[in-house]
Amino acid sequence: MKAGAAKAAAIEWVVRYASKKDDFQGAYFSGSVAGMPDEEELATSSDVDIMVVTALDEPPPKLGKFFYNGVLLEVTYLSWKQLSSAEQILTSYHLANSFRVNTIIFDPTGRLQQLQSQVSQHFAEGIWVRRRCENVMKKIENGLRNIDTSAPFYDQVMAWLFSTGVTTHVILVAALRNPTVRRRYVAAREVLMEYGHLDFYPNLLELLGCARMTPKQVEEHLDELARTFDAAAAAAKTPFFFSSDITPIARPIAIDGSRELVQAGYHREAVFWIVATFARCHKILAADAPELQQAFAPAFEAMLADLGISSSRDIIRRSQDVIRFLPRLWEIAEDILLKNT
Repeated sequence: MKAGAAKAAAIEWVVRYASKKDDFQGAYFSGSVAGMPDEEELATSSDVDIMVVTALDEPPPKLGKFFYNGVLLEVTYLSWKQLSSAEQILTSYHLANSFRVNTIIFDPTGRLQQLQSQVSQHFAEGIWVRRRCENVMKKIENGLRNIDTSAPFYDQVMAWLFSTGVTTHVILVAALRNPTVRRRYVAAREVLMEYGHLDFYPNLLELLGCARMTPKQVEEHLDELARTFDAAAAAAKTPFFFSSDITPIARPIAIDGSRELVQAGYHREAVFWIVATFARCHKILAADAPELQQAFAPAFEAMLADLGISSSRDIIRRSQDVIRFLPRLWEIAEDILLKNT
């Protein structure tokens, strides 16, 4: 399906359903599809991200992934409080990129258009790019310094993994690129190559622990993940914020999308989302099918072992490795930033 047709389906859903709620204040596209030309083909391993703005002080839980007119949509709610000013958006690395260009779907009050106009004018200015990079750096350090070693091990893994993976976002934000989620390592590698820092890239893989993993290793882990994923998707009952990512309709993204990366030669880059999905599946199984969680535990443990992680002590040690590496990461980000501003 072409991106234009997919976006048209998303617009129709917003108009027919989201806009009818009393607290609806607007909606806009987010994620990679926002900047895609209408004639570009949307991969089957991609969804269309929609942000729905609500007047409620506390936005409803994420609606998540679902099909509408043959298009996989992912809907997230946010409050006007999170969009209180252009300055707030310009400082937030997660929000700013969606306002860089006009991604607005529906804007009954006109406030989204006003914010988008203001943000787009200042998006590439050095002061704001630096603040967004600082925002990312703080997120990494805070996440790694606050890992709860008394939590279930899959939660500890997720806390370490996502904070470590955000190192790629420092690079992407400095280069004025979309801080993508699943393909973050591929995107960071492309930026580092473009700016003459490709020799720095292996450091990011070393922090993750996959720098020397082979395609065969990753393929085997992905096969085990596929079995774990199907079991978790079938057993899932307890709602989690990521629940819609572990469902049959999301399988093309979690499993097939990862396999596409491996087949394209990006096996190490696929590791991040493989581990994230493994951990999420085990959180679901622990809640809804403990006996299956135990049965599938060896596959998850084997994946982690290949990353050099088998205990909470390893999690803390690896977190400290990332924290010590942050000054070097900042040097590269500064160089990229200076070339853009």
